[in-house]
Amino acid sequence: MDAKPLYGWLFVASISVSTPLFAAPFIPTALGFEPPPEQGLLGDMLGLRPRLKQEGLNFNLAYLSQTATNLHGGADTRRKTAYIDQFAFTFTQNLETLIRIPGAIIEGNIVNRNHNQNLAMQRLQDTSVPMTDLAQESWGGQSITRLGWLTAGRSFFEGDLFWRAGLMNKVQVFDQAIPCDFQILSLCGGKSAYSMTWNNWNVHTWGTSLEWKATSEIAIKVALMEQNSQAANRGHAWSVSTQHSKGIILPIEAEWKTTVNQLPGLYTLGVSWTNAEQTHLARGASQYWGASDPNGYAKTHNSYYLWAAANQQVTQHTNDPLRGMSLSASLGLGDKRTIRLPWVGSVSARYRGMFDARPNDWIGLGVSYVKVGSWANRDQQQKKNSTDLNELTGYWPTGSSATNAELFYRFELTPWFQLQPSVQYWHNPGAVSDTLDAWVMGLKTSVTF
Repeated sequence: MDAKPLYGWLFVASISVSTPLFAAPFIPTALGFEPPPEQGLLGDMLGLRPRLKQEGLNFNLAYLSQTATNLHGGADTRRKTAYIDQFAFTFTQNLETLIRIPGAIIEGNIVNRNHNQNLAMQRLQDTSVPMTDLAQESWGGQSITRLGWLTAGRSFFEGDLFWRAGLMNKVQVFDQAIPCDFQILSLCGGKSAYSMTWNNWNVHTWGTSLEWKATSEIAIKVALMEQNSQAANRGHAWSVSTQHSKGIILPIEAEWKTTVNQLPGLYTLGVSWTNAEQTHLARGASQYWGASDPNGYAKTHNSYYLWAAANQQVTQHTNDPLRGMSLSASLGLGDKRTIRLPWVGSVSARYRGMFDARPNDWIGLGVSYVKVGSWANRDQQQKKNSTDLNELTGYWPTGSSATNAELFYRFELTPWFQLQPSVQYWHNPGAVSDTLDAWVMGLKTSVTF
């Protein structure tokens, strides 16, 4: 099975999305969310940036690259250095400045990705099984420039309610308690993307959302979004068409911003349901691989996914609230009939400013775990029993579970340039115990213009 169409929409970028206008002031710097620098590489752009800001336009232009080299183990032990990079342009236009509509904004995101090298599939895991993780989380399956989102929104009731509609992306609203700072995908952000029903970061579909600030600490979020299985394809990069839409996704999330011992914490709990047609893993292979199936069903018309995340600062360095350690954990539980990885979890620790000489550097350590579902293995077994496949490959493994870990240190060389080397350890790459455990060296660079 080709992994790219199946997983092409999963992969996330490492630039955090700003909170909606209705949110109360909340600056969880020690939780991993770094605000953009006041001065990027290009400064004020000969006065252009402050002039645009006066007109209500705030934007961020950033560059990201991720390199991964296999040092030992994996399905293919030949040494390879895989490289990807991207440019991302994200903006918010305040419409009150332009056309006097109070609380109204337009939000947009455009991403250009290049080089399309995937160390996980090219070296780390067996190509006979679908991908379970990535050594370069921003790999997106193709070199392309596409629209991530373009939406209009407005706040009501003195900012307690925020409405958004247009070409949406889920990261504008949901599952944003944990930053995407690790280079391993399963350690990057939350787990809702593993539902495989909606798209992350630079892929858009039609939708609308409401965010209600129930109290000063609690927000309730709900949306109605298009489920389009072709949304990540090249032909949809700038499309506004609903062609290939299969149904709707209904996500609901509660977000709690609080303090523990006067230190900030961020907690989320969400669930999504879709009525879109999904492949039934236990019964779906017969149509495509020739295995016998007395029921004859290949599809199901509903699927669910549950996610939870917690991110809490636990220490403060001396008397500086911007420095200290935070601990985070996230979990995703899905419908094993339709999702190959119905159980995904991770824990991580971050420390900002461990050394007085480098107060803006970060160190992070994370461990993730993914488990292949029993029905996904049944689907894989059906393929294994296919005579044609055995003649073609001779080997078609089933999966169990995989554990990955990463340790990184991020140097802030200037406010607009960061360099982040890392070491990754992969246990059972691809969730196949026959594959050698692997060691990977990573390097991430980011530049803010």
